[in-house]
Amino acid sequence: MRKIFFIIVCTMSIAASAQQILAPETLWQLGRVSVLGISKDRKSIVYKVSTPSVEENKSSSKFYTIPVNGGNPSEVKDAKDLISDKNVSLDGKYILSSQEVKVNKVLGKDYYPNLDKSNAQIYNGLDYRHWDTWNDGTVNHVFYGGIPADNVRLEAPIDIMKDEPYDAPQKPFGGDEDYIWSPDSKSIIYVCKKKFGTEYAISTNTNLYEYNLETKITKNLTESNLGYDTNPTFSPTGNLTWLQMKRDGYEADKNDIIVRFKGMDVNLTANWDGSVDSFNWSADGKKVYFTAAVDGTKQVFEVNFPGVTRIAIMVNQVTTGDFDVADIVGFSGDDIIVTRTDMNHAADIYSYNLKKKTWLQLTKINEQTYSKLSLPKYERRYVTTTDGKKMLVWVILPPNFDKTKKYPTLLYCQGGPQSPLTQSYSFRWNFSLMASQGYVIVAPNRRGMYGHGREWNEKISGDWGGQVMDDYLSAIDDVSKESYVDKARLGCIGASYGGYSVFYLAGIHNNRFKTFIAHDGVFNTQSMFGTTEEVFFNNWDFGGAYWEKDNKVAQKSYTTFNPINYVDKWNTPILIIQGGIDFRVPIGQGQEAFQAAQLRGIKSRFLYFPEENHWVLKPQNAIIWQSEFYKWLKETL
Repeated sequence: MRKIFFIIVCTMSIAASAQQILAPETLWQLGRVSVLGISKDRKSIVYKVSTPSVEENKSSSKFYTIPVNGGNPSEVKDAKDLISDKNVSLDGKYILSSQEVKVNKVLGKDYYPNLDKSNAQIYNGLDYRHWDTWNDGTVNHVFYGGIPADNVRLEAPIDIMKDEPYDAPQKPFGGDEDYIWSPDSKSIIYVCKKKFGTEYAISTNTNLYEYNLETKITKNLTESNLGYDTNPTFSPTGNLTWLQMKRDGYEADKNDIIVRFKGMDVNLTANWDGSVDSFNWSADGKKVYFTAAVDGTKQVFEVNFPGVTRIAIMVNQVTTGDFDVADIVGFSGDDIIVTRTDMNHAADIYSYNLKKKTWLQLTKINEQTYSKLSLPKYERRYVTTTDGKKMLVWVILPPNFDKTKKYPTLLYCQGGPQSPLTQSYSFRWNFSLMASQGYVIVAPNRRGMYGHGREWNEKISGDWGGQVMDDYLSAIDDVSKESYVDKARLGCIGASYGGYSVFYLAGIHNNRFKTFIAHDGVFNTQSMFGTTEEVFFNNWDFGGAYWEKDNKVAQKSYTTFNPINYVDKWNTPILIIQGGIDFRVPIGQGQEAFQAAQLRGIKSRFLYFPEENHWVLKPQNAIIWQSEFYKWLKETL
């Protein structure tokens, strides 16, 4: 008996030692799922899996179907005919599309045709560049045309925004979710911010417009609202529904579900203290299901639609657990089909039974890879902040964690700044990968994050270097009390606002940290205001312009909360990463920071990606990003 026990123990030990840890190369071999929809016959889910190729520096995709109630996936060559096309009018006569059209003179050769080899660009207002692209005078427009058929000659598609200098879909990320047919096929609803130049750059006031096919007249449906109006759709009973933010210039305002019912706009989530990500109507038109951040995760919620009855509108949380419901795909009977992630797993497709409250995992895209890995563990921790609040902190522990050992530990600073830190799965700032390299990760849900109420979310605006910095330090100080944290080997990392946080903490950390890494971070709030493209963001979050001398909030943003004013206290190695076509946090921010570090004699490195924007998207660049990231940590921590 003892011999058998010994053999079992040895076998288990060998199996454990055979487990691998997640490496950058493995991360960039994982399949990435995107759901196209539920098939026309409602029996299958249609999806694609994209797999990056580091060697070819691009991704390839395959299309699949899988039964809605579970089963084996089947590869398909052409998926477009398997699902209904929302861009086809319900009467089957027309199809919607979008394309770029040239409406403005910008290029030198537009003004001087005989100088056609010139590459000059001439602008009379802002919005001369956006995200990662210079404005060349072209804009997106919505078109409709007849549906092609054999031996039928069709007239050219009609531009419903002819000669207008506005974008629909919205740039840079808008797609066909920005336009829809009305149920009677007589009009087109589309999202547009009908502002141009400087006026465009300082506003978030998109509206829903209705174009009538017969009269050719366009009507503004949301003229009274000054903030974002987006994501239009119609309920099963024909009620226009969309997402709405109230305040112009505030891109992170509370996002509510609005239903236009008998000429009245009903706000279904007005009395709920959260912000909606996306939504879907139930088949009977009696409920809306939506996703939203809550307590460090993203979950499914439901809200009833009472119509004109006196029944109270009630929001209820449907799902719970330490995972993110990334998207609602649709419904199949009592099942809601979603995609789901957690910190150790990329997205897969699941169904959730609304009556039984049970989950069924439908796809297992990367199961073989995960089965070979020893994965980290993540824990919830609640830390008391300096102002007496309870703050969630995610702590991610290395694979095969041994609490008797000491581990180097990284404080992770989230970007946004108003963005949730949940159970999402990043292919760059990947907590599972970081922990697998032997680091403890401390990821606080600091001020400014969704999922903890509106007050918590809004506290960061105008206060970038205030309470939120105390939140960061409270988190790292609290976790550092654990015996497994090596206090002599603490690092601080982050991107975007997280990069700002790194630059700021580098001047006030009082020797807590041994190394810093900042990616596309704001280093100088004044030059940031002068070069970023979406001016409305800095207007709101900095409180105004740097020349507004009587504006106390703004002046604090450009003085007290400006990282450049603390460079004289920098004394710690820092890696600075910058994208060359990042116009949100332009290249000068990284250059200024690197130049300051070098001239002060601080060990520093500048990792520059000329053709990457605010993100790193090309596989080979991503591998270099990961390699330099961990190389720097090994050198300095």
